[in-house]
Amino acid sequence: MTKQSIVQDYKHPQPGTTSTFTVDEKVRREVWNNGIRRPKGYVVSYHANPDMEKMHFGPKHPMKPWRLTLTNKIVLAYGMHEAMDLYIPRAATPQELKEFHREDYIDFLQRVTPADNTWDPESRTYAYNTADDCPIFDGLYNYCSLYAGASLDAARKLTNHQSQIAINWSGGLHHAKKTEASGFCYINDIVLAILQLLLHHPRVLYIDIDVHHGDGVEQAFWSTDRVMTLSFHKYDRAEFFPGTGALDDTGPLNNASPGAHHSLNVPLHDGIEDDQYIKLFQDIVRPCVRTYQPTVIVLQCGADSLGGDRLGCFNVNIKAHGACVAFVKKFNLPMLVLGGGGYTARNVAKAWAYETSLCIGAEVHPNLPVHTPYLEHFGNEKTLFPKLDSTERYANKNSRVYLESVVMGIMEQLRYLQGSPSVQMQHIPPDIGGLRDELERELFNEREEREERERARRKKERKG
Repeated sequence: MTKQSIVQDYKHPQPGTTSTFTVDEKVRREVWNNGIRRPKGYVVSYHANPDMEKMHFGPKHPMKPWRLTLTNKIVLAYGMHEAMDLYIPRAATPQELKEFHREDYIDFLQRVTPADNTWDPESRTYAYNTADDCPIFDGLYNYCSLYAGASLDAARKLTNHQSQIAINWSGGLHHAKKTEASGFCYINDIVLAILQLLLHHPRVLYIDIDVHHGDGVEQAFWSTDRVMTLSFHKYDRAEFFPGTGALDDTGPLNNASPGAHHSLNVPLHDGIEDDQYIKLFQDIVRPCVRTYQPTVIVLQCGADSLGGDRLGCFNVNIKAHGACVAFVKKFNLPMLVLGGGGYTARNVAKAWAYETSLCIGAEVHPNLPVHTPYLEHFGNEKTLFPKLDSTERYANKNSRVYLESVVMGIMEQLRYLQGSPSVQMQHIPPDIGGLRDELERELFNEREEREERERARRKKERKG
C-alpha cells in the first residue's frame, strides 16, 4: 500500500478573496473603506479599562455597564482605534478620590458589602444614600475607582499636552455629591477631572447634554468663577429627577460671590426635536465660549437625551446628539469627552461610537460592520443611525417662543460677566474646596486670637 502524505499542498488565499479571512483583515478593510487615519494637527486619546464592563448593578437596575462593551466593540469593528492613542487607565487611589469626596464617605465605599444593603434611617447606607437607586453591589469600590481613574488619566493627558481630545465613555457620572451617592452615581469623576485641569487651566467650561441636570458638578463649583457649568436638561421640579436646574438657578444670589452667574441652566420640556436641539445648543454655547473664554472644555455626553431612552423623554436622534460634539470641537480647545446617562444600551453604544468618529474626524458608513461582536444584540437595527424619534415618541412641548425665552435668559446672565476672570497663576490650589476650608480656618484662628486678647485684657482690668 502506497504511503500517502497526511498534509496536502495548500495555498492560503490572498486576504479579501474569501469570506473566511480573519477579523484583523476585516477591520483593516473597514479602516481603508472609511478612510480612517490619525487626525492631522491633534491627538485623540481613548481611555477604557475592560474591568469596568464586568460590573453589574443588579438584574432590574437600568444602569448597565455592559453598554461600554458594546461601545468599544463598535469602535474597534470600524477600526477607529487606529486613529487614537489607546490607554488602559489605572484605578484612582483613595487619596485621589478624597481630593473632592469626604474621607469618611470614601472609607465607607471601601468597606461596605452587599450584605449592608438596607433602608434603615439609622444605617450608614441611609446616611450615604447607597440604597435603591444607588445599590451596594459586588465590586462597587473597584467600579468607582476605575471610572474615576479613567477620567483623571484623560485629564492628565490634556494637561500634559499628550492629547487634545481625551475620551472616557465610562465617566460622566454627574450626580454624586461630596458626601453621598445620587442618581446611579457614587464618585463624581467630573469634579475630580476638573480639579486636575484647574492645576494648569485658568478657566474650565463644563457642558452637560444628559437629560438630567448636572447638579453634582454645579454644586461643587457653585462659588468659583474658574468653572462655568452649562447644563441642557429636562426640568420639572416635582416630577423629574433631580428637580433642580431652573433657568434662574445661576449661582450664588450674592453678586459679590465669584460664582454668581457662572452656573447656567437650560431647562427643557418633553419631546424636543433635532433641529430645535441643535439650534438651541449652538445659540447658547457660542456666546458662552465667547464671553467666558475657557481654556479647556469638559463635555458630558449623557445619551439618555436620545429618543427612545428607557428613562429619557426627548426625541433627539444620534446625529443631532453628535452635532453637539462636532460643534464644541470647532472651537479648537482641549476637550475632555465623557459619557454619563443612557439606559437603552444599543442606542447608547451607537451614539458614543459615532461621537468617537467625530472626534477623530472620520466619516464612517452607517451600516454596522458585519464582524461587530454581539451584532445580534441590535436586532434588525444594524445601522449606526436608527430612527429614534419614530418609536416611543413624546409630544413636543417646547414652543419656539419658549426656547427663545430660554436663550434670552442665558444672554441676560452672560451680560453680568465682566469678561473672563483673571487668575494669578503663581500658585493654583489642588482643589477649590480646600482653598475655602483654608480661608475659613484662618478666619476662625483670627477670631480666636481676638477673643483671647479680649479675655486677657478684661482679666487684667479686673486685677487692676
